[in-house]
Amino acid sequence: MLDIRLLREDADRVKERVATRGDGYASLVDEALAVDEERRVAETDIQALQQDRNARSKEIGMAKRDGKDTSIIEADVRVVGEKIAVLNENLETLNARQKDLLLSIPNLPHDACPVGADETSNPELRTWGEKPSFDFDAKDHLTLGQDLGMLDFEAGAKISGSGFCVFRGAGAKLERALIQFLLDLHTEEHGYTEINPPFVIARDCMVGTGQLPKFEDDMYGMEDGQLFLAPTAEVPVTNLERERIAALEELPIKYVAYTPCFRREAGASGKENRGLIRMHQFDKVELVKVTHPDDSVAELESLTANAEKVLQLLGLHYRVIELCTGDMGFSAQRTYDIEVWAPGQESYLEVSSCSNFGDYQARRMNLRFKDENQKNKFAHTLNGSGTALPRLYVALLETYQQADGSILIPDALKAHFGRDSIAAAE
Repeated sequence: MLDIRLLREDADRVKERVATRGDGYASLVDEALAVDEERRVAETDIQALQQDRNARSKEIGMAKRDGKDTSIIEADVRVVGEKIAVLNENLETLNARQKDLLLSIPNLPHDACPVGADETSNPELRTWGEKPSFDFDAKDHLTLGQDLGMLDFEAGAKISGSGFCVFRGAGAKLERALIQFLLDLHTEEHGYTEINPPFVIARDCMVGTGQLPKFEDDMYGMEDGQLFLAPTAEVPVTNLERERIAALEELPIKYVAYTPCFRREAGASGKENRGLIRMHQFDKVELVKVTHPDDSVAELESLTANAEKVLQLLGLHYRVIELCTGDMGFSAQRTYDIEVWAPGQESYLEVSSCSNFGDYQARRMNLRFKDENQKNKFAHTLNGSGTALPRLYVALLETYQQADGSILIPDALKAHFGRDSIAAAE
């Protein structure tokens, strides 16, 4: 969350920046400042009453030593104590309200972030590779996967409802091979430490990374909202460092983790959401960094390059776009999306969103480090998919399909999959 001192000292700039993220956020800043002012007045009143009570208590002590009646003064002290109790209760309410408001204000976009209302204002930064062409009628992944017995959406619906899929045979093996390929790449070549976290997450951790309170309706909650199924490995992995003061020499901390991800929203019907493109449960390999504030800009470029390397090794055409202020995630200050080309969809599909959160998440989870002067400062956090599996899977099937309905396996994946292709006869 944002530092309340920033709101006090530069309210106009804060309101100007958050207004680029959508309507209503600037008014939240005004409301937070109004509550903060009321809270500070209450604190001052409590301090004054406490000083008055202390002075009267000393007066009672002196009067008793002189054998004087203290009943009137003691009654006054009780009245003061009652006033303090009422003010403390009010202050507790104000503190909670201020925290709720600060948790509801999004991160400030980086000054270099393009300003815009939606995805139409997202500039394309670069592309890699060429769109594949076919001398036969190409199929989409849904047809390919079902014809080859790899994907079974009917079984997924029978078990769990719409938005779920059962991977069978070569389909399950391909999913497993992709996960192993991604983990090996990021640990062995990019220097990340592999984490295998719990998939059930406490509420405080969801607040720490910004999923709560704003997006609670999108999450799978349990135990009366105190536990949640992981929406992404970002949450458990980043929270490994919550309530911690890291040593300077530990930075940057680099983690990679595979988890299944669970989200209630799965999109409306239509070609753009068919098959694996938008699911309630999907696999993802996530990259997380905790860095020195001076290094987070460069670390975002490095993290994005790590995610791009996946698509380069698999020979998949993609583009990188930068998200504008109105399209960027709630907690991010700058984001690059990597979109892979899916021939069967005739469109780009997002497979990775790489973000720098500045100290926004770190403040929410009290993640700090000792700086060069041994002072405690909030670290910067970053994450990005390295990558999400469903759309990578879609692009792979649709890009490497053959005229006979079989799927070739890219060279980089052959050792993990164990074969050169998935034949139509399987």
